Amino acid sequence: MKLATLKNGRDGELVVVSRDLTRAVRAADIAPTLQQATENWDAVSPTLESRYAELNAGKAEGAFDLDQSALHSPLPRTYHWADGSAYLNHVQLVRQARNAEMPETFWTDPLMYQGGGDKFLAPTEDIEAISEEHGIDFEGEIAVITDDVPMAVTPEQAAAHIKLVMLVNDVSLRGLIPGELAKGFGFFQAKPASAFSPIAVTPDELGDAWRDGRVHLPLTVHLNGEKFGEPQAGPDMIFNFPQLVAHAARTRYLGAGAIVGSGTVSNPDPDGGPGKPVADGGVGYSCLAEVRMVEKIQHGDSKTPFMRFGDRVRIEMFDREGKSIFGAIDQQVVKYQPR
Repeated sequence: MKLATLKNGRDGELVVVSRDLTRAVRAADIAPTLQQATENWDAVSPTLESRYAELNAGKAEGAFDLDQSALHSPLPRTYHWADGSAYLNHVQLVRQARNAEMPETFWTDPLMYQGGGDKFLAPTEDIEAISEEHGIDFEGEIAVITDDVPMAVTPEQAAAHIKLVMLVNDVSLRGLIPGELAKGFGFFQAKPASAFSPIAVTPDELGDAWRDGRVHLPLTVHLNGEKFGEPQAGPDMIFNFPQLVAHAARTRYLGAGAIVGSGTVSNPDPDGGPGKPVADGGVGYSCLAEVRMVEKIQHGDSKTPFMRFGDRVRIEMFDREGKSIFGAIDQQVVKYQPR
């Protein structure tokens, strides 16, 4: 099943989307918003599935052509947004950029921070930034949405609470991160609003690409129209989504609609190197910080700039037949203008 949220009020309006992303039908009579659907998932999901089947069969009353620019992030806001960092190749590279050692515990205990969930960007909404000096970066990721998750669940138990999967652009201001982390209290100003893919899908929609709590497909990232990366999301994800959800719920409950992110998708080279750009025959990267660190390792200095006003990033995932699964996050960086 594929679900989305029309831009209609602060929390939007729930719609069911066809498998090929071309048609949609309203679902407010079943659940007005996706948040309410997650809160009553067992009760409403069978009816939503029936409407999804009708839509794909061309029999859904009131179906309309879908314009993805009319969609917000599936959850325009949420009570809980926690982002992991499950791809340790990415962790190693960005810590290297800060001259920070990577503790051995990172291989056994997931990294995670709690982001701001009060207002997400729509998938085609501009990224407003105050200054290019802040080091504006994109981060291509995958995330899951849960129903109510009890405290202290095991990973095996957590798997049953994962209801939807989507993509993320976890915007980062790299120039602010070192100063904030030096205070010993985590990210805040360095992590402005994130954006999510226009479509969220149930795990079964991914077929055999969803296994072991991971998505085994490449994540495609374009920067200003040029392919920047296509790393595989499955094999180098050290902690899978059930493990990340269980980690988030170790000492607290997660309310329905909680979002848990994977962290930046990242692959090392087969020979153990840090990864090559697409132009050099590698799978590339899902963020600028990685290519800058690789340049520093190989050439002594970082040449690739962070994002500038007018730059555009596109993040998307395709199935094995080349069809878009979640729709595209497609955003331009603009200078913030007080209103």
